[in-house]
Amino acid sequence: MDVVLIPGLWLDASSWDAVVPAIEAAGHRAHPLTLPGLGSVDDDRSGVTLRDQVDAVVAAIDRCADAVMLVGHSAGAGVAWAAVDARVDRIARLVAVGGFPTPHGLPLVEGLPVHHGEVTLPDFDEFDPSELAGLDAGALASFRARAIPSPGCVVSDLQRLSDDRRYGVPVTVVCPEFSPDDLRRWIESGAEPVQELARLRDVEYVDLDTGHWPQFSAPDALADLLLDRLPAAG
Repeated sequence: MDVVLIPGLWLDASSWDAVVPAIEAAGHRAHPLTLPGLGSVDDDRSGVTLRDQVDAVVAAIDRCADAVMLVGHSAGAGVAWAAVDARVDRIARLVAVGGFPTPHGLPLVEGLPVHHGEVTLPDFDEFDPSELAGLDAGALASFRARAIPSPGCVVSDLQRLSDDRRYGVPVTVVCPEFSPDDLRRWIESGAEPVQELARLRDVEYVDLDTGHWPQFSAPDALADLLLDRLPAAG
């Protein structure tokens, strides 16, 4: 099966480097993406929109010969959900890692400051300690060194969805710094960012006891989780 891996904010395709080998060793085809505006720190990303990133994922799906499992990390889960909406017949499963399928009419992320058309990685002391679990000083320094500012429009543009068949696509939400019970409470309380989950016909919430970036802090466990949801290659 083809596995399209979508990074979250500040990261490019290389953020999946520790996960890809296990997918390929199992006989699947991994396609980690670098989304528009994330090619380098020197890119002019001021005009890159959410739709540009969605279109890049849709193009990657169209290049795949078989059914696709989409994996979206954090805000990348919202980008992935828009791609599911655009190619619902091609998607075997969406795996949202530390993120959610953003509903129609909401931005991917709220509360991040945009300066000169981009969003830079905040100081690590601005994150909750649970988000940084599993990352020692060296891992944090590596993360900082590889971080690329994200386009401001990507976090502020509103999600646009139109195909209700998306609710029939199987979805796995990987819960790293929050628990499945936390997620259920957010849904029951009416929190807007997670309300698409209440409408899904086939959804599971899977605990992964680590921080917000399991592709760095627990790549083997994350790879195993993905492989468990892929058919045997063959």
